[in-house]
Amino acid sequence: MHGTGVPLLTPFDDEGNLQETDLRELVAWVEDRGVDFIVPCGSNSEAELMSVEERNRVTEIVADESDVPVLAGTGHPGLRETLRQTNLAAEAGADAALVVTPFYFSHDDDTWIDYYRTVADESPVPVYLYSVPAYTDVALSPEVVGELADHENIAGMKDSSGDLTRLQRERARTEDADFNLLVGSGSIYAAGLDAGADGGVLALANVAPERASEIYRLQQGGHDEQARQLNAQLIELNRAITAQYGVPGAKAVMQARGAPAGAPRRPHHPVSSSVREELEELAQAAEH
Repeated sequence: MHGTGVPLLTPFDDEGNLQETDLRELVAWVEDRGVDFIVPCGSNSEAELMSVEERNRVTEIVADESDVPVLAGTGHPGLRETLRQTNLAAEAGADAALVVTPFYFSHDDDTWIDYYRTVADESPVPVYLYSVPAYTDVALSPEVVGELADHENIAGMKDSSGDLTRLQRERARTEDADFNLLVGSGSIYAAGLDAGADGGVLALANVAPERASEIYRLQQGGHDEQARQLNAQLIELNRAITAQYGVPGAKAVMQARGAPAGAPRRPHHPVSSSVREELEELAQAAEH
């Protein structure tokens, strides 16, 4: 996976039911705006609020509709559930599996290494590590990442720590491996690419896929300073749809842009009208 990936939002109705037609339209909406690959069933997809069967159905639809590679989120806190979800994703047509660190219980580095090697040994598709400490309170160490990078079926990692030093240390430990390092924080996308990342999986690519994709294209074209300037212009929008208002905020922005993002699933609630207006202003500013 290279370039700009989108952790695709999942359209639900007000009762929390999956809207399959809207999901199909949403795939086309982001593809038409330049994303390089699609990530269903990640954090921004509200995957942890879906059953195994629902996640599988979402992956099936995205794989069926997508003309770009599909990196499906398949991680659960337990190994058996992760293996089952990963096999289902492969059967559904996903090109690779994004496996979040097991959470809730604490584990040591040896346990992480054993877990990911087991998943990679069993998976019929390449596996990507997924470290998102803001949600899991777990961050894979660069040393663990370096050790896992040598596994023939571990193809890369999404690092959502937002820590550029950590990203650089991961790159230094994986530069000799066939290992795609992906930035998971839109606030450091350009800087992460400068540090050697191969692309990103960004919440920002849901609400401003054109602009997120442009950062990558500018950086790859040798226009590093322009990429950084563009990234800086998107910082407030990125913060609003992640740390500040989360998935409900992202869905509000996409709805304002005419995308069929649907409603957030409970316990999430839609944002207020005043927040919606604030988000619309940020989105409009980002388009210029």
